[in-house]
Amino acid sequence: MNAVRFVSCLFLFCVLFSTSGYSRNVSSRPAVVNIGAIFTFESTIGRVAKIAIQEAVKDVNANSSILHGTELKIHMTNSNCSGFLGLAEALKFTENDVIAIIGPQSSVVAHIISHVANELQVPLLSFAATDPTLNSLQFPFFVRTTQSDFYQMAAISEVVDHYGWKQVTAIFIDNDYGRNGVSALGDRLAERRCRISYKVGIPPDSGVNRGDITDILVKVALMESRVVIVHVYPDMGFKIFSMANHLEMMGNGWVWIATDWLSSVLDSASPLPSETMDSVQGVLVLRQHTPDSDRNRAFSSRWHKLTGGYLGLHSYGLYAYDSVWLIAHALDAFFNQGGIISFSNDSRLPSGEGSSLHLEAISIFDDGKLLLNNILQSDLVGLTGRIKFGIDRSLILPAYDVVNVIGTGYRRIGYWSNYSGLSITPPETLYTKPPNRSSANQKLYNAIWPGDTLLTPRGWAFANNGKQLRIGVPIRVSFREFVSQVQGTDTFKGFCIDVFTAAVNLLPYPVQYQFVPFGDGKENPSYTELVNKITTGFFDAAVGDIAIVTKRTKVLDFTQPYVASGLVVVAPFRKLNSGAWAFLRPFSARMWIVTACFFLVVGLVVWILEHRINDEFRGPPKRQVITVLWFSLSTLFFAHRENTMSTLARFVLLIWLFVVLIINSSYTASLTSIFTVQQLSSPIKGIESLKESNEPVGYQVGSFAEYYLREEVGIPKSRLVALGSPEAYANALQLGPEKGGVAAIVDELPYVELFLSKQCTFRIVGQEFTKSGWGFAFPRDSPLALDMSTAILALSENGDLQRIHDKWLTQSTCSSETSELESDRLHLKSFWGLFLICGLACFISLLIHFFQITRQLYRAAPVDSPSAGQGSSRSGRLHRLLSLMDEKAIQEKSAVKRRKLERSLSENDRDCELGRNPMRKETERMTGTTST
Repeated sequence: MNAVRFVSCLFLFCVLFSTSGYSRNVSSRPAVVNIGAIFTFESTIGRVAKIAIQEAVKDVNANSSILHGTELKIHMTNSNCSGFLGLAEALKFTENDVIAIIGPQSSVVAHIISHVANELQVPLLSFAATDPTLNSLQFPFFVRTTQSDFYQMAAISEVVDHYGWKQVTAIFIDNDYGRNGVSALGDRLAERRCRISYKVGIPPDSGVNRGDITDILVKVALMESRVVIVHVYPDMGFKIFSMANHLEMMGNGWVWIATDWLSSVLDSASPLPSETMDSVQGVLVLRQHTPDSDRNRAFSSRWHKLTGGYLGLHSYGLYAYDSVWLIAHALDAFFNQGGIISFSNDSRLPSGEGSSLHLEAISIFDDGKLLLNNILQSDLVGLTGRIKFGIDRSLILPAYDVVNVIGTGYRRIGYWSNYSGLSITPPETLYTKPPNRSSANQKLYNAIWPGDTLLTPRGWAFANNGKQLRIGVPIRVSFREFVSQVQGTDTFKGFCIDVFTAAVNLLPYPVQYQFVPFGDGKENPSYTELVNKITTGFFDAAVGDIAIVTKRTKVLDFTQPYVASGLVVVAPFRKLNSGAWAFLRPFSARMWIVTACFFLVVGLVVWILEHRINDEFRGPPKRQVITVLWFSLSTLFFAHRENTMSTLARFVLLIWLFVVLIINSSYTASLTSIFTVQQLSSPIKGIESLKESNEPVGYQVGSFAEYYLREEVGIPKSRLVALGSPEAYANALQLGPEKGGVAAIVDELPYVELFLSKQCTFRIVGQEFTKSGWGFAFPRDSPLALDMSTAILALSENGDLQRIHDKWLTQSTCSSETSELESDRLHLKSFWGLFLICGLACFISLLIHFFQITRQLYRAAPVDSPSAGQGSSRSGRLHRLLSLMDEKAIQEKSAVKRRKLERSLSENDRDCELGRNPMRKETERMTGTTST
């Protein structure tokens, strides 16, 4: 559309030029360089910008170190906020060999003139066109020397999020400036889970009257949001505030945020008339931040002298001043690089012969790209701070002041910067520190809001349009104590309904609502479908026994849970009577087997360790077997009479007696529980045993339990049986899997408790394997959900929630006899550590014992066979080992001593046999003694 307008206007205004085509060349450093400036002179921005540009040109020409004698000449023209006139004036600049254009201030005009700048390759430096869609991709010769509305809308979104508001209403001027700005606002709000709930555009022409504005504001007042963003031109903005004040929309509960159009007026035209100031009291305003510096203060003082105080200086005036200096520095670099100011005709244009359009008069700046690159690579400090462009051609380090209009002026309550977000510290200070966007670091001073209050507005109210909230309520067929429809009416009753109405009564504002039935009344409805109706907008909320599960919280907001819930397993049980074999029940079969084996193993180990040195563990084989059995079993009662002499045996016995003590105590405690407490038994022990079996499992129709069992637990759908009432629960459990029933039922705890209060032949088995709760469902980011949560907490604290619970759900009819489901038997896994210790003690003791035996065997071998060459066979060694193990330790010592004496005898001389050797006599004496 802009291209079409450009082409049509291009041919229309070529009639303004009557000279023939030529190429103009000027020396590398000419005496005069022409630049253009196009903006609306008689506007809030234009009046200040005109003086600022003129002063900047004077300052540049007075400074010989910048252009080194070259004079900068400015050609100003008035666009009068018209794209048509702006295009015409831009084409006229070609008559003056303009190498750069400052302006325009209007984003609408900038869109059009940017096409001309692209074709003529003349940089276009705008100090006030803030439309974020004006980018370098579409307009490579457009350079924004001010901040984009992209950052201003980011600042507004952070302010909205800082105060906890979730919805806003946007009033904007319906042109490129307004539409694109609000579009950017919507994107930045969405990043913080906020949104524009209603937006309305105002035509940019002057034909909008008070009646039109009144109609717009009446529609705004009917909306839920009480946070209004105003993004318009100054004249229209003051009309809006005046009418809003007249409609009493500037009082308590309202929040008004104006973009930087209002701060420009307050800075340049202050003080405003009292009537105008009264209409903007409490409004939050954004203003482009300019650092406080000596140079800035000096220029402000100079400005006051120039204008006599009748015209203030706003940030756009400072950006216009800096734009001139930016061109001057870029020109200086341009000339230093050998750039030449020359223009040539566009060969693409047709010949003007026979035509009055004179297209040959349009010329292109040959080195425009070089000048553009020097502008974008500039890095200097101006009145607005550091002037440097980023990769996206935006000024680096964007920042805004957050201003609160109070009395006859305004007060700054903080800053916003793209570096660190909201703060009460100037951005220049924060730039010296690492960025910190933590929520604790986002601060603003207290603001005075409309209605002259310090209390931060809630930011929303129920829409004053006569529309009631449509609240979906499930029509339950079973467990009607929770929620049920009164027959023949549209009213509902039950535990959930009473909790909801009690919470609504605690809200500090009235809520108009109507309950809308959901379901066919023949079976419980699907709660997943119910909550999905909220996401589609069919319902505004849902009330009932709605479980808060992960899948639902991704698309909805829930209140604080008003009742704890979770999935449990219900199964039938039978009573266990203490029969003749009840004494075996404390231990599992494996535990009995392992314990008996350890009794025998410990007895055998002690026998091995004591057999060689203890006469009580010796004798005929039959006697030794009986001794081992008796000794091992008697340790159960600590009644063993055999004394242990070996240190290793005593060590093993000490460990074993400790194990026996623990086992004995555990057995006694478990057996006592069996005989004194009534035991209940169920084949199902919990969700794990249910998962491992192949038996059918029941669940309640419409409950999320089906999804959980199928997707999370992994039970096939073929095993799941839908049940619709407590009676169906009882019948299915009584029949059992063999007769077409179910082995167990998985349902939420509140339902199960109500079911078991009337059915005493079933019990909960295992533990609650999910943790959740019931809550009321609302659309995502609904402010009502937060207030209802606060009300539910208040009900819990004052006891009303418990009283409502007792009213509907305390109706137990089962006997109160003490009973418990059969606790798990004592299994081996509970004692394997003790058995491991005892086993290691036996193993280590036997290892040491066999090491000692083997050592003695090798010591005795040379005595028995002193002349053996290769040693005896393996069978001989084994025979000697077994003989040595079975031989009593005292006899072994005597045999060794005898062998030593015999060896000494064989070594004596034959003459010693005549009686001359006294050792021989001693040997004979001892041999005779042992023989007897």
